[in-house]
Amino acid sequence: MVSRIYFDNAATTPLDPRVREAMQPYLHEHWGNPSSMHREGRQTREAADIARRQVADLLGAEPDEIVFTSSGTEADNLALQGVLCSPEVRAGHAITSAIEHPAVLACCRHLERRGTAVTLLPVDSAGLVDPAELERALRPETRLVSIMAANNVTGVVQPIEELIGISHRRGVLFHTDAVQAFGKLPLDVRRLPVDLLSLSAHKLHGPKGVGALYVRRGVSLTPLLHGGGQEGERRSGTENVAGIVGLGTAAELARAEMAAEAARLVQIRDWLIDSLPALIPSVYLIGDRYRRLPGHLCLGFAGREGEAIKLLLELDALGIAISSGSACSSHHAGQPSHVLEAMGFDPPRARGSLRITLGRFNSQHEAERFLELLPGAVAGMRPMGHFAPTA
Repeated sequence: MVSRIYFDNAATTPLDPRVREAMQPYLHEHWGNPSSMHREGRQTREAADIARRQVADLLGAEPDEIVFTSSGTEADNLALQGVLCSPEVRAGHAITSAIEHPAVLACCRHLERRGTAVTLLPVDSAGLVDPAELERALRPETRLVSIMAANNVTGVVQPIEELIGISHRRGVLFHTDAVQAFGKLPLDVRRLPVDLLSLSAHKLHGPKGVGALYVRRGVSLTPLLHGGGQEGERRSGTENVAGIVGLGTAAELARAEMAAEAARLVQIRDWLIDSLPALIPSVYLIGDRYRRLPGHLCLGFAGREGEAIKLLLELDALGIAISSGSACSSHHAGQPSHVLEAMGFDPPRARGSLRITLGRFNSQHEAERFLELLPGAVAGMRPMGHFAPTA
């Protein structure tokens, strides 16, 4: 049997065996509640503290600036609602971009219903936010800017450092959804002075069901959850110790291996980008060629965008797992991508992206096998019209 090729690491990553090994004792042997004072409780509290330090070290942060959550989505919601629903904020203003993850955009719609004004910044055809647009959008009542570090659909990396500087010069807090970038790109908060940063374990070969929010010292948050006062009164609920240990171990591994892994993935990614046009003349890359995550490609096929789901399923039958966009939006697969529409794609073409995302356990051999199979699969797609990409 030919083994399957998993090229959907932006949706979720396989659990690293070293992470699984670190988690095992906290699933089977050490089951104490970290809030308990007896030995069993102290054991799990110590494990959570070590993991907090590991996550903080990857960010250049202090352990008390890390708040563990159940997911990147919860971390995003805690950041936005924690700032904008605080008692001292009255009908404030927030700025985000039109290409954010649904965890941010849906939260912003919720905040609008509560009286917060929200501005959505446009992006250019490469998927980038223009810093000048942020400068123009800031108001005296702006309380928070939230721009993702790297996009989950296109892989495009935003000019976060410049955007933070613009926000801070106006006294505005800055949050970034770094779920896709954490563990793949250097994010040192000593040099990148972000105020709030969301992350998730399962995007860097850790377990599902655990994430974290970095909260710079001095930033006040109103908690979403009320109860026992865990996580420094910022996120109540008994801690998922096994998951937290997994996140900590995944962060420690990323810290040690990120540079070498990124270089390897960039090499495979760029080989794919350079090789594809000779095999499939209709292919085009979506998003900036160079400002993208190391293992991330987003492709379109001119005139055949309407067949993207068919292509995905054909490749799945051939043993290759890829995505047509965000996994979080797969139940809206027939709808245009809001990210591609924001980049200037018309609705038919905005339905037609193919996302190939590489991870730690992918190889050059798998990329070569993918290129052997892709042209035949594309050739079976029905053209919907002959036009060149305009975005």
